[in-house]
Formats: sequence, structure tokens, C-alpha cells
Amino acid sequence: MKSFQKSTLQLALMACFLPYSAVALAGNDEANPNVAAANAGAVHEVVVSGSRAAADLNETPQAIGVVTASMLKRDKPKTMGDIINRIAGVHWNDLGNEQHSMSIRQPVSTNAVYQYLEDGIPIRPLGVFNHNSLNEMNMAGSSTVEVVKGPASSLYGSNAVGGAVNFLSAAPSKELTALLGMRYDQTAGFRRIDTMASNTFGDLGLRFAHYSSRRSANNWQEYSYGNKDSLTARADYALTPTAVLRASLVHTDLDAAMAGSLNETDFRNSTGKSVNTFTYRKDKTTRASLAWEAETLRDGVTTVTLFKRQNDHGQIPSYTMVGCSGTAKACQGTENNNHVDSLGLDLKHQQNFNWMQSRLIAGVYWDKSDNPYYSNNIAVVRDPVSGKNISYTLANATTPKGVRNYQTDIDNLAVFAQYEMSPLQDVRLVAGVRNDRIEYNYHNLLAPQGSANYGAPDEVRSFSRLSPKIGATWAVTQQASVYGNISEGFTPPEISQLYGKTGIPDLSPATYRNTEIGLRMAFLDGKLRLDSALYRLDGRDTIVSYTVTPGNSENRNAGRTRSEGIELALNFNAGAWDARLGTTFARHRFQRYQVSSTLDYSGKDMPQAPRDITSAEIGFKPLAGARVALEWVHQGKYWMNNANTVEYGGHHLFNLRAHYEVNRQLEIWLQGRNLANRLYADSASSSYSGVGVYQPDVQNSYTQGAPRSWMIGLNYRFGQK
Repeated sequence: MKSFQKSTLQLALMACFLPYSAVALAGNDEANPNVAAANAGAVHEVVVSGSRAAADLNETPQAIGVVTASMLKRDKPKTMGDIINRIAGVHWNDLGNEQHSMSIRQPVSTNAVYQYLEDGIPIRPLGVFNHNSLNEMNMAGSSTVEVVKGPASSLYGSNAVGGAVNFLSAAPSKELTALLGMRYDQTAGFRRIDTMASNTFGDLGLRFAHYSSRRSANNWQEYSYGNKDSLTARADYALTPTAVLRASLVHTDLDAAMAGSLNETDFRNSTGKSVNTFTYRKDKTTRASLAWEAETLRDGVTTVTLFKRQNDHGQIPSYTMVGCSGTAKACQGTENNNHVDSLGLDLKHQQNFNWMQSRLIAGVYWDKSDNPYYSNNIAVVRDPVSGKNISYTLANATTPKGVRNYQTDIDNLAVFAQYEMSPLQDVRLVAGVRNDRIEYNYHNLLAPQGSANYGAPDEVRSFSRLSPKIGATWAVTQQASVYGNISEGFTPPEISQLYGKTGIPDLSPATYRNTEIGLRMAFLDGKLRLDSALYRLDGRDTIVSYTVTPGNSENRNAGRTRSEGIELALNFNAGAWDARLGTTFARHRFQRYQVSSTLDYSGKDMPQAPRDITSAEIGFKPLAGARVALEWVHQGKYWMNNANTVEYGGHHLFNLRAHYEVNRQLEIWLQGRNLANRLYADSASSSYSGVGVYQPDVQNSYTQGAPRSWMIGLNYRFGQK
């Protein structure tokens, strides 16, 4: 249990610069040769997301995947999927222009079963989850990404059910360093410019990171432009040898087309087609935080973080188009705007004790948000020859205030605690609990309230839940450790699920219980590492989106669900050669889900739930500063509908990465995607209930994957490498 032998001063400094420390200890061994020597032949990696404090992964009884700073620097990710899909059991699903859905111990879905964090603070408040919200992150501002798999509600609150994805911001460098990067992909019509500058001036460290990406209309896919500007500024100031003040500012601005999905015939026969010409999403996000961290007690470190968020999300979404397929002539959709304005406080204290090398991590979290929402219907003009949606007009001219116009005040207050101890030298026990209380104060701005097409009446609704966790790790040898845990999580209904239509649906919070065991091992003097987990996640009252008719869905509680599987990660590094494998075999089922007296999906597999997902890569370094790697991505087949009668056959993709450091300043690189130019779907679903006539071109929907493309890039570094 070496990680708990550090002095209080070391702990305070590590807490002050958690992202920097996590990079140095978790994966950037070149920058920390002492850690590299200590890690040789052992499973020894430091993470911060498993306990909200620096801890040896060996002593963390939960599956956590890490993408280190060295991986990000080497592989130049274009999307979040390039970052996290290499982690076993994690699948970021590309919907175009950084729009996405997710799968972590759950089917691929847009459900609010994940918590997305930046330095441990949620990037959105509870109740306003957006499956696309990772487009609000600045990849250039992150140093490390950690994914906690399974319920993390005991630390991070509700929604952290399938998992929690924590982006750790990069700390300022000790010496002057700067970067200018450019990349271009002709097939995708994509170009991007990166800039970064960092330095420390005495007690003050500063870092600025930015990127601007542009996807032109001239690319393989019709109507798919996308523009994003994203910046992160961070300042660290050492107040005393044991206290630091850290300020950060993140701003993103996304303006992107929503090409939408294709029907069966167009998916098979029309590469790059889009039936839309005006659907879009515009996201503007600003997050600011100020954290004070200091040694306040002997062997105790306190962190106080004040944060502010603003998010403005406006769109004409392609997925709300109704009657725009087949031979139907009536076609309509929606325009909407969802705004969030938050102020919050996160207070945490870590206290170390000599008794059994124990420590207590406890705190209070408070988040108050205003959430105004507006929506109106649009009448769509459809070209009968091409089938394209070419223009629109406001369908509700007599209701300029919209068909939905409301504000919800959200209050989330939580207390949490986690206690860790080592009753035996090689055994560590962890027990944690969090109590969350969420209150929605809903105000309908339309009248008459509660009548047809005017939304639900004003109300106040609250949810609360105690989320416990208990786990243990056992270091069997220096090279092997086993762990196990039982944890619970819950997800309250989202605001849009409750108040998005005329009446308030009868929705209960979804609750989950997770049981898992895992094995971590190192072989060949640490050159080969294994990280595996076996889990079962039982859900009760899981909230699912049930498609009544194409374009018309409603939220319902499924009685019971079960997700179970095995996750396996192998990493090999032997100098000139390196390789990785991340794979998961899983099954996600409705244990009990009776939609009506005549329609029962109990025992069926949940839709969009591949049985197996694999990402593997082998790399070769032919000369100093150069690396060439071939990646294989496999997604297994899955059912597209609840009735398990329409199937997507899965796909295999091959990608190439190559880079060469010409000197300490200049690096050139190349990436090839979908080398075999396969036709595949990033997403495939069907509204066919299993009853009645099956109409593929009306009921099936596909998000077409990109064909073969090549990206070239150049980075020039100034100062420190």
C-alpha cells in the first residue's frame, strides 16, 4: 500500500495538481523515470476518478480505463471516440460533427445513464442530460481521460450508472512550451488548427489550449457542414508550499448540420445521401471554476471549488421529423432552444489516518440551475421527386410563444463520504455512500396550463436516493491483484422526459445494482498487462424510449433489465513493438417489459446492444521518432428493435496511424480510416414492433458511416518538448 505512505505535503501538492500528477504517474513514464522504475514488473498506476483523490489503481476496487497524455499526444484524436473507444467496454457512437451516443455497460443509446465530468465536476446539471454533451469538451485542453465503468453514484451522484467519464485538464508546464498544429482530410472536407502555449512564472503557472475545426459542405456526405471553436485557459497559483489556487475557463462554440438518418434503400444504395437541407444544432458553452486546495489539518487536505456554467443549445433536429418518409405528404418537425445557467459549490476533504493506513474522503455538493426551454412546430416542404426536405415555415403562427415554453429551477444537494482502510498489508477495503436530493420547480409559461397542446401545469417535484458502494482489493503478488465491489446507482427522470409533452408521464426513478469482480496482472517484467472485469448490472424501472410510430416516441419505465458481460484489456510494450486489445462480450436484456396487454418484450435483448465490441492495435517503431500502427475495430451484430426481428449484421473496420518526429520541434503524421472502404452504419434502429406489416423503408433508420479517408497533419513545437 505504497500510495498511502506519502507525506502530507506530497498529498497536498498532488491534490493541487491532480491532472498533472495523474499524467506523470499513470502513463507518461518518459517524464517520470522514477515511476517507470517503480512500475517495472508490477501493476502500478495512479488514478483520481475512483475515489476523487489520487490512488493506486491496484487499490481501487472498480473497473477504470485510462487514456494517458502520451497516448493523446501520439495518436492525435479527431473525435472523442478516437480517445475512449480503445477502453474495453466503452463505445462512443459517432453521429457526425461530434454528435454521438454512448455505450458503457448499457446498450448504445441517448439515455441519461452517464456522468460526464471535468476535473471531477459534472459539465451539466442533473435533469438536463444531453447525449451529445461531450461536444462541449475541449480535447486540446485535456491531459488524461479516465472512465469509471459501472455505477459511480456514491461519488458522483445520479446518472453515473453506466459509468462516469472524467476529463482531467492539463496543468501548466514548468518551462515555456508552445504548439502550432494543422490537419486536413479532403474526403471528409475537414480541417483543423491547434494552438497551445504554457509556462510557469515563479508561483504562477498559465496554460492556454485551443482548436478550430471546419467541415465544409464539399465532402462525401450531403448537408454535413460543421464548425467548432474550443478553448481552455488554466491558471495555477501556489499560495504557500501547501496551498494552491486554480482557475479554469472553458468555452466551446459548435455550429453543425444534422444530416440525419437514411431509410433501408438509401443506406444500401446511396452513399453520402441526406434528405435534409436545413436541420442543425448550435451549442455554445462556457464553464468557469475556481478551486482552492490546501492542507487544513495535519494529514488533511481540503478542496473548495466554486463553478459556473452557461449552455445554450438551439436546434432544428432531424430526429423529430414526422411523416417525412415513404409516400407520406404531410411532414413536420420542431425547432427548440434549451438553455442552462448554473452556479455550484463542491467541497471535499481528505483526511489520512495512521490506523490501518486509512483515509476518509467526504464532502458536500450543491448545484443550482435555471433551465428555460422553448419549442415550436415547423411545417416542412418536401420535394416529391428527390424526397428531400427543402424548406420550412412556422406551423404555429397563432402561438408565437411556442407549443412548449417553460422554465425549470433545479436544485441538487448531496453529501458523500468514502472510507478506505487496510486491515491486512495486501488488502484494502473501501466503503462509500452518497445521498442526493434533486428538486424540479417547473413553471409553464403558456396558458391555459394543462390543456391540449399547452403543456403540464406548474408543479414542484423532488427525488432523493442513498447510493452505497462497498469493495475490496487484494494484492495477491506484486504482479497481480483481484478486486470486487457491489454498488448502486439511480437516475431520476429528465426534465424533458417529464415536461416535454402535454401531460406528465408516470415515470419512476430508475435504480441499478452492480456486482463485479476483476483481475489485474503484469507479465514479462511489466511489458504485458492485463485488466479484466466480470460484471452484472440489474436495473429496475429503467427509462426507455418507446417508438409508437416513426418520429413519435414516448418515455416509459421498463420493469427490469439486466446487463452482464466481461471486459478484457491487454497492453503490450516491448520497445520497437507495442500492441493493445480492448474487448467486451455482453448481453443486455429486458427481464420484464410488458408494453401492453398484447405486447410483451420480456426476455428479449435490448435494441442496439452488440454482443461484442473490440478495438485492437499493433504498432511498430522502425526508427527513432517514428511509429506505424494498424487498428482493427469490430462491432458485433445486434437487434435493431425491441421485438428482436430486425438485425444489423455488425462490421469490421481497419484504420492506420503513422507519425514521424523530424526533430524536437517538427512532427508530421498520417491517419487512414476505413481502409477497406466498407459500407457500415454508426447507428441502426427500427420502429417495427414485431406486430403487423414490416416496412423497412418506413421503419428502419441508419446513420451511415464514413468511407475511406486520409488525414495528414503537421505539428510544430516551441520550447520544451
